[in-house]
Amino acid sequence: MSSLTNLDSRLYLDVNRFARHTSFAHLFMKEYALYGGVAILGVVGLIAYFRARKSSDPKKTVDRVLWTAAGTLIALGLNQPLSHMVGRVRPYYVLKGVEVLVPKANDFTFPSDHATVAGAMIVGLLMADTLTGYIALILGLFLAFARVYVGAHYPGDVIGGLIFGAIVSVALRPAGLAIIGRITEFISKSKLRFLIYHRSGSPAPGLVK
Repeated sequence: MSSLTNLDSRLYLDVNRFARHTSFAHLFMKEYALYGGVAILGVVGLIAYFRARKSSDPKKTVDRVLWTAAGTLIALGLNQPLSHMVGRVRPYYVLKGVEVLVPKANDFTFPSDHATVAGAMIVGLLMADTLTGYIALILGLFLAFARVYVGAHYPGDVIGGLIFGAIVSVALRPAGLAIIGRITEFISKSKLRFLIYHRSGSPAPGLVK
């Protein structure tokens, strides 16, 4: 385990040295790492929802997109007690003289909350709408890198977060889809059916899943 920890520290320091030599990117990376990355992933999820309403099977695809959102929130909630259980200290409190571009936090670092969100969003969208799933994959992996770049996490923290978010999204998916399916079934028979279907309650041609 100590060898893995040492490797994690070396990789963190490698990225940190890279950050020192790319000061032109600091502002963008800081904003992306703090709020921008998660916000953009949210927009991608919203785009997936509107695409789902136009799909060949709107209800089924909307259910999958809604589970992506719900599964992401559940994964984030479960990550909080997990990170406290592991109790890994932030790298800037362990390694001296490192570049830190974001305000220092006092919470624990493994798994990364941001990466957990990214992992759940990536897997959820890949199983709902391939196009937005691949977009989320690129943006989510970049968010994970950004969290290391700004000095907030070890690489192992974001890898752990990506994996944990993905596991939660997949493991709870059957139960989540069953619950969401009942809710959207009720909505599809009400005056709110426009939330499921693009037009008046009948499927419209579009992406095929």
